[in-house]
Amino acid sequence: MIHNDPWAFLRTHTAARIAQGRTGHSLPTRAMLDFQLDHACARDAVYSQLDTVTLRDQLNQVQGGTLLLHSQAPDRRQYLQRPDLGRRLDAQSTELVGANAGQYTEISLSIVLVDGLSATAVNRHAVPVLTGLVAESKRVGWATVPLCVVEQGRVAIGDEIAHGLGADLVVVLIGERPGLSSPDSLGAYLTYRPRPGLTDESRNCVSNIRPDGLPYDFAVQKLMYLLTEMSIRRLSGVDLKDEMPMHTLPDTSSRAVSAQTPETPD
Repeated sequence: MIHNDPWAFLRTHTAARIAQGRTGHSLPTRAMLDFQLDHACARDAVYSQLDTVTLRDQLNQVQGGTLLLHSQAPDRRQYLQRPDLGRRLDAQSTELVGANAGQYTEISLSIVLVDGLSATAVNRHAVPVLTGLVAESKRVGWATVPLCVVEQGRVAIGDEIAHGLGADLVVVLIGERPGLSSPDSLGAYLTYRPRPGLTDESRNCVSNIRPDGLPYDFAVQKLMYLLTEMSIRRLSGVDLKDEMPMHTLPDTSSRAVSAQTPETPD
């Protein structure tokens, strides 16, 4: 006999795995099958690959001259076993970044797309966010350095790239560690005056960017708010608090929304 859970109404407010019901002392078959499917999707996301051809074509329509880069991790197996290799560029990519370095009189912004632990998230959600960021940065008069796409990368690789390009600010759009309800969650990590060797306390994070989480348009607003505060206060990370007025938050009654620091992809 299937017993309905009296807390089932809570499922209309969250994607969390609650109020699944029971059959005797076990989960109903449907709940178990849903769990197995979600688990498989999360595992697949970890091993997914960037669609570099499509991404580069789309980014070149936003701003020409996209750079395709690679970390020191030669393949996915090494990437997962050696996080340190994912934080640094390989020799060829280092040379490419150096060849595109510039000097800017105005505030300069580097936007870096990194596969992280879910290339699926980047393939699905990064371009709309990046497009909004480029448009907003131009509106406020910031210079945008060459857009970058990185394979087998971790969060910290964005600091090396932005520093090499001569940027004042960096936004790393990266696939977050997949969850059972969100295998395609996109995270954004922001740093003021990026350089190699910085650690997590120097960065700010906006997480769970996706249609069922933090909507693209609000994510762009949040990121521009933080970037503007960084440029004014000349700092980032734990010293910069997110004081963006919450009345601007869209209706999220049926979404799981987060603008807090998640478990880092590193």
